[in-house]
Amino acid sequence: MTKNSLYILLLISTLFTSCIPLNDLVYLQDKNTSSEQNNITSVESKPYRLQVNDVLSISIKAIDPKLVSIFNTTEVSSTGKSESSLYFDGFTVDDHGNIRMPILGEINVIGYTLEEVRIKIEKKLHEEYFKSEANIFLTVKLAGFRYTINGEVGSTGTKTLFKENVNIMEAIANAGDITTVGNRKAVTVIRQTPTGVQMNEIDLTDANVMKSPYYYLQPNDYIYVKPLKQKTWGTGQTGIQSIGTVITLLSLATTVYLIIRN
Repeated sequence: MTKNSLYILLLISTLFTSCIPLNDLVYLQDKNTSSEQNNITSVESKPYRLQVNDVLSISIKAIDPKLVSIFNTTEVSSTGKSESSLYFDGFTVDDHGNIRMPILGEINVIGYTLEEVRIKIEKKLHEEYFKSEANIFLTVKLAGFRYTINGEVGSTGTKTLFKENVNIMEAIANAGDITTVGNRKAVTVIRQTPTGVQMNEIDLTDANVMKSPYYYLQPNDYIYVKPLKQKTWGTGQTGIQSIGTVITLLSLATTVYLIIRN
């Protein structure tokens, strides 16, 4: 084999092994050849049940604001609350599963949905403090949808979205998307549940991921995006980058050869 043939073989092998295929970069591909499976319905997200360390934002309103002012920790401005104020002024679920509200005292909320907590507090207010004519209006929300994302994404760390439901595609987009060398076929979701920690790996390049119970996130989920092998090889993520790497190596080898020879 001539030297030129060896160089060409090296170049071709580098291109095929180091370039990242398009199929590894495109989200939600239809990998089922059957035409009957073109329409994929995502699973419905189940109502979230509160856990320890969750922070609730609770607002009580009435026709006469003075009647309920004592039950509210702070006044709600027309522009809403910042994330930090929600943390400090919100109601944190303690280790016993309770929150402490002004006048009402401790209320157990562990394992309840937000709607069930609203009904529970509303019932307590009507039974002990107000008549139905007071027209009490109560809202109970999580103080932001928090999740943590790490690995090959644009921006790692703990993120907060002010939404009721968040799917994993929205969470990743909020973190600056997965990088070119991130493995979209092996994204790990770690979830804390009342029965223990659950861990599942999902393939974001397959449209069927929308059927997964992990497609819709739950508060405090942890997402980890693994790197592709191309990152450790360091030969380039595209064909142009790979060619540049090979040319650089060949130039270096030629230079070293000429120095030794002379």
